Amino acid sequence: MAKRGGFPGMGMPGNMNNLMKQAQKMQRQMEENQKALEEKEFTATVGGGAVEVTISGKREVTKVKLSEEAVDPDDIEMLEDMIAAATNEALRQVESESAAVMSKLTGGLGGLGGGLPF
Repeated sequence: MAKRGGFPGMGMPGNMNNLMKQAQKMQRQMEENQKALEEKEFTATVGGGAVEVTISGKREVTKVKLSEEAVDPDDIEMLEDMIAAATNEALRQVESESAAVMSKLTGGLGGLGGGLPF
């Protein structure tokens, strides 16, 4: 006598059905978390407040704020470096938040590979 779902085309075994439900639930949670993340804003400031960059969770620059002291026509390179540094820091904040949300959702599995070397 064959076990339930033991043959192809005979339906899913109970454990497989539960696994599919869990996967669907996880997918819904991931979509909700992604939407919530996209609605957040992340701000980084450098140069003692001389440059402030705000990035959305969609990784789009939404605001750049410069203090008057940061705008030195004789040192444009410094201003460019500060804008790049603030932008990169804000992007790191987005990545950190995204990784924290995913880790919470996946129970710390560390991605699809689960930390396996392949």
